[in-house]
Amino acid sequence: MSYSVNKITTVADCDLLLAWAVKEKADLEFKKLSEERMTNNYSTTSIEIDAELQSVNTEIDATTTIIATLPEGESKEDAVKKKVKLEYKKFLLQTRKESYGVVALLEKELDLTNVTQSLNEIDAFTAAINARKALL
Repeated sequence: MSYSVNKITTVADCDLLLAWAVKEKADLEFKKLSEERMTNNYSTTSIEIDAELQSVNTEIDATTTIIATLPEGESKEDAVKKKVKLEYKKFLLQTRKESYGVVALLEKELDLTNVTQSLNEIDAFTAAINARKALL
C-alpha cells in the first residue's frame, strides 16, 4: 500500500510512528506465535477426532448388528444401553469436531495468514517511514 509519508514534516513524527510500528510488530509477532501453536494443536486434534469418530461409528454399527440378533433379555438390554452411550459419545465427538475439526483448522490457518500479512505490511510501513525520515 502506498502511504502518505510525504505529509510527515518532522523527524519527531517519524520517530513516533516508528515507535508505534515497533510495538504493533511485537504484538503481531506474539499473536503469530499463538496462532501457529493453535494451528498445530487444531491440526493434531482434528486428526484424533476423526479417527475416534470413525472408531465409534464402527462400534455403533457392530452393536446394532448384535442387538438385532440377541433375544429379549438382560444381554439385549445391556447392548442397547451400550449403544446409547456410544451414540452420546458420537454426539460429543461431532460437537468437538465443529470446534476443533478441519473447519476450525482452516479458520485458524486463515487467521495465521492474516497475521503474517499484517506483519509484512508493518515492515513495508516501517520502510516507508524510515525512507521519509532519511529525507528530512
